[in-house]
Amino acid sequence: MNQTIVTGGAGFIGSALVRALLADGAPRVSVIDNLNSGKLANLEEVRDRVDFHQADIRDYPAIAPLFQDAGRVFHLAAIPSVPRSITEPVPSHESNIDGTFNVLRAACEGRAGRVVYAASSSAYGDTEVLPKTEAMSPNPLSPYALQKLVGEYYASVFSKCYGLETVSLRFFNVFGPRQDPSSPYSGVLSLFMKHLLARTQPTIFGDGEQSRDFTYVEDVAALCIKAARAPATVSGRVYNAGNGGRFTLNQTWSALCALDGVSIHPIFAGPRAGDVRHSQADTAAAVRDLGHAPQFTFEDGLRRTLEWYRANC
Repeated sequence: MNQTIVTGGAGFIGSALVRALLADGAPRVSVIDNLNSGKLANLEEVRDRVDFHQADIRDYPAIAPLFQDAGRVFHLAAIPSVPRSITEPVPSHESNIDGTFNVLRAACEGRAGRVVYAASSSAYGDTEVLPKTEAMSPNPLSPYALQKLVGEYYASVFSKCYGLETVSLRFFNVFGPRQDPSSPYSGVLSLFMKHLLARTQPTIFGDGEQSRDFTYVEDVAALCIKAARAPATVSGRVYNAGNGGRFTLNQTWSALCALDGVSIHPIFAGPRAGDVRHSQADTAAAVRDLGHAPQFTFEDGLRRTLEWYRANC
């Protein structure tokens, strides 16, 4: 039971996790990805140590044999977009709910050791209380948020009913190298990087005072690995996978401009449906139970990400 599987392993976060797993001592990593948004180029420097399977998690017969006797499964494959889940709810539902059920079923029937599931902080919705703790009642504001919450519930049920060890990590706003800025559904920081390097004005939806717990991708990858190693007592539980800080979009754009020595005023547009106003993680439980210890400040992450975009885009 030594095989390590990463679904969505050719994506931005998934490929960072693959590299972290290999650096941590995994001899090889099996990646399952349909390449709808992931890219083989994200795995280029470690391709000789990756067993790549181009398959869709919605296709159970295609993926089920791949999970036989897997030691660790990291389930990151998804359509990770609030706006897209609103405009295209059917494929979003099929990937994020049906696909997650398929992964849990395949892991259970294949006698996998543990599944670490990429949940989402969007499950909290808007709350007056910050930071957000795992004890708060969920209040999803979009199909995507609901879908990722259902995945948490399924993971917990598979732990309780079938004995499959699971840990759900609620990702906050993850950023870093290889995040694709070419899609209208891209994360805000990848879009900021694109506009900064092109010296063009970014569009900020709303007044820019909405705040996010931006978390550098390598810290998220490290926490995933810690969640896979944690004692069995954590099985079925949900943990915040944030950094614990909070920055507005206006502050973030200003910080990037300062890093690059420019002054560019953003364009403001109406707020987007389903967007949460403020997001900040209480990380006490993840620190206590999983050993969460972020290594990168927001400024460190911005600098490293900007350097990568400048060299590669």
